[in-house]
Amino acid sequence: MYVVRLPNGDLRVPQSALSADGRVLGDAYVEIGPDDPEYERLLPQSITEDELAERQRRWQEDDQALREQFLAWKAEQEEARPDG
Repeated sequence: MYVVRLPNGDLRVPQSALSADGRVLGDAYVEIGPDDPEYERLLPQSITEDELAERQRRWQEDDQALREQFLAWKAEQEEARPDG
């Protein structure tokens, strides 16, 4: 999860909900503004919504290429099996 810089200047920050024994119950984003004590620390590592969308697009492209490689390998393996 990334810190996302919104067009209005606020930051969308990942936050985890933890159980009493420390297990992660879920992940979400919270929006913070410049008045939040963590804002200045998080701002330099933030990315824009457009940058996030571009990263997600590249992941999908890379995932598709990897999936195609796996399916080709799997087909080779199945053809090489004596009972295949």
